[in-house]
Amino acid sequence: MLVLILFWELVQGVVGLVFGDNQSSNEDSYIQRLLDRISNGTLPEDRRTAIVELQSVVAESNAAQLAFGASGFPVIMGILKEQRDDVEMVRGALETLLGALTPIDHARAQKTEVQAALMNSDLLSREAENITLLLSLLEEEDSYVRYYTLQTLTALLMNSQNRLQEAILNSPRGITRLMDMLMEREFIRNEALLLLTHLTREAEEIQKIVVFEGAFEKIFSIIKEEGGSDGAVVVQDCLELLNNLLRSSSSNQILLRETMGFEPIISILKLRGITYKFKQQKTVNLLSALETINMLIMGGADTDPGKDSNKLANRTVLVQKKLLDHLLMLGVESQWAPVAVRCMTFKCIGGLIDGHPKNRDILASKVLGEDRQVEPALNSILRISLQTSDIEEFVAADYIFKTFCEKNLEGQTMLASTLIPQLHPMARDPLEDDVNMSFGSLLLRGLCSGEADGDLETCCRAASILSHVVKDNLRCKEKALKIVLESPMPSMGTPEPLFQRIVRYLAVASSMKNKDKSSTLRESYIQQIILKLLVTWTVDCPAAVQCFLDSRHHLTYMLDLVADPAATVCIRGLASILLGECVIYNNSKESGKDAFAVVDAVSRKMGLTSFFSKFEEMQSSFIFSPSQGPPQGHKPITRTATPSEAEIDEADAMQQGNEDHPMLLSLFDPSFIGFVKSLEGSIRERIVDVYSRPKSEVAVVPADLELRSGENEKDYINRLKAFIEKQCSEIQNLLARNAALAEDVASSGRNEQSQGSDQRASTVMDKVQMDSIRRELQETAQRLESAKAEKAKIETEASNYKNMAGKLESDLKGLSDAYNSLEQANYHLEKELKSLKGGEDPMEFPDIEAIKEEVRNEAQKESEDELNDLLVCLGQEESKVEKLTARLIELGVDVDKLLEDIGDESEAQAESEDDDH
Repeated sequence: MLVLILFWELVQGVVGLVFGDNQSSNEDSYIQRLLDRISNGTLPEDRRTAIVELQSVVAESNAAQLAFGASGFPVIMGILKEQRDDVEMVRGALETLLGALTPIDHARAQKTEVQAALMNSDLLSREAENITLLLSLLEEEDSYVRYYTLQTLTALLMNSQNRLQEAILNSPRGITRLMDMLMEREFIRNEALLLLTHLTREAEEIQKIVVFEGAFEKIFSIIKEEGGSDGAVVVQDCLELLNNLLRSSSSNQILLRETMGFEPIISILKLRGITYKFKQQKTVNLLSALETINMLIMGGADTDPGKDSNKLANRTVLVQKKLLDHLLMLGVESQWAPVAVRCMTFKCIGGLIDGHPKNRDILASKVLGEDRQVEPALNSILRISLQTSDIEEFVAADYIFKTFCEKNLEGQTMLASTLIPQLHPMARDPLEDDVNMSFGSLLLRGLCSGEADGDLETCCRAASILSHVVKDNLRCKEKALKIVLESPMPSMGTPEPLFQRIVRYLAVASSMKNKDKSSTLRESYIQQIILKLLVTWTVDCPAAVQCFLDSRHHLTYMLDLVADPAATVCIRGLASILLGECVIYNNSKESGKDAFAVVDAVSRKMGLTSFFSKFEEMQSSFIFSPSQGPPQGHKPITRTATPSEAEIDEADAMQQGNEDHPMLLSLFDPSFIGFVKSLEGSIRERIVDVYSRPKSEVAVVPADLELRSGENEKDYINRLKAFIEKQCSEIQNLLARNAALAEDVASSGRNEQSQGSDQRASTVMDKVQMDSIRRELQETAQRLESAKAEKAKIETEASNYKNMAGKLESDLKGLSDAYNSLEQANYHLEKELKSLKGGEDPMEFPDIEAIKEEVRNEAQKESEDELNDLLVCLGQEESKVEKLTARLIELGVDVDKLLEDIGDESEAQAESEDDDH
């Protein structure tokens, strides 16, 4: 009580400052007289009249609420505690308490007035006993006492939420009493719903107790009693309470799935009666039910460890319970459904098939329509996405194709197999309602739509869907590359590939933007979505790169787009990414279309530093900023903020005020943004490598250092000299490029003083790249020096082998001369022997034949010994000659020609010796 008195004195001082002492004194005296009559009056009627007057003045005046303050609460709480038998006094006390806690209408209150209701709520909630006393009134028999008690608790909750939640949790049977009110009469039940809805918002402990007290059964019972989606605002309140219980709790979702099941919530989406009557409240009820479905699809809070398994189980059960049929009826077949309902329906369909192969197959097999007018559900959704006039509806339908194609190679291939262009499309009605048209034909018709009148909106939407079909699927990319489209007017043009047609549309969108400045915002998102398709199509697909470079105009246009200051940062950045892909996925060897040609064109057009800066500008844009998350869709609709029909039908997520169209916030999903960021590093490394090592100038083949077959030594040495001169020329060329890069970096360094620290970081990166190029040049010079040293070593070895061969030849000549001298000596001896036989008597002379034979044997023996020694020497020398010959052959020397040259020199030397003799 002392606290209340001190607080009241403080309030009195504030009132005196704000309203003046006279007004405060008058209000205070009047309130005090009424309180005195209530407390001390002897006649019951007088006390009841006083409390009615008090209730009236407190509800009408902010000053009276302040004056009521601390002195009024003890009196009112005393009545509620001690005078339960007097129902009229209890009702009056509750109404007075409610008036003191309800803010005065701001239209009547002055802006400078103190919010007395907030101060009174804080004062009352300080004592937990007050909350317990109010909760006990819910057990009173009088309906209005329970009704006013619920209203008072709700008003107190709006102003002091945390204290009231804590007090209710600590109060015995507090939640139980509130849950019992859901089974009361309608006006009490509705108030209890509102109170529980506010009470369970962001209060996990209260949510668990409410669910334990049978909230699900009571909520669905009320919804069924009120007529489902056709019911009044009570259905909305029930669904909002249900969403509070399911939003962040996997355990509550599991409990609902395993007890009551999902049939009650699915049945709310079933259209009854006349389907084209969508009143405002019915629309809100459907949106609330779809929000519940979306929560079940998400599986719970991100921090919940069991979220993934629960999400998979929920999606499986929902489709088993025929939810897809109701969603397709509501979003596709019901032509009168509001746009917001269709968008939320498409979001739920996309969520059901996201990462769930079985659900994807079920959706692919769905057929809509009756009798002969039937077509696959995917075709119907595609037709809506291409024809709708609402951008948000297109974004929602596009999300279905994104989730259907994500990591679904078979599904992508199935859709791509239908990409068959139809001959001579109707220009005046390119999207005629032909249900027999295949998915791919309808998509191609949309891509070509609008070319005649210059409206590329439909083409842009079709391009977004095609990007999902070809994403991460090389087979689908190559299939789409083979598609050739006829000209809209066959007599005026020739067929062209689909890829090149899309590049041409990109140029058309750019020219349209330049002509019509009023459509800049729209055309900018058209360009970016087409660029997204080209970037997605080109990655890991050399054939797409080759198709892009087949036309020289494409490269020129893309360079102009990167350098265009009028283009948005995302357009310039995506164009830079596309050029980078033309480098890293380029396997062409044709001059002018290889990776070096692209890099050289970029360097000549703007310089590598300026080119790389486009990546950094794009990373800093709003779309690529880390704080930009995926679109949140429709916000939960509360009873306190019920939207009008215009607000429901209108896109509510496209007011960001950014230079990029807000539609891109949905289409540029986190996976694409992450892919672009990861691709940037690869592009930088590859471009620097190609620029520092141009393909046409670095083909250093080790075979060029070897002697070719049939090449003499002189030609070999001349070829080595020419090779070294070529290498020196290449080094000079690389040094010139190095100087150009250094100049580019220096110019960037001069500009960074005015551009800030972000530009300095880019310049430092370029300097690091320059150091890398310089090191590579040094390594090339070292390799050339090694080649020169190897050449000198080979020449020295060749000279040594030549000298050795000459020495061996000289030894062979000496052995031959010795043998010839022995033959001459033998001949002279035989001649002398014959002369002796002819002139003397044979008896007088010794046996000449014996002597001759003896001499011959001795000579032969000596000759054999000499020959054996000579053969040993010859064998050793011959082994050396064979080794030298093999080594000379390895070095590429023609041995036969070398021996001929040596023989000529030996003959000349012999002749000169004969002349000397």
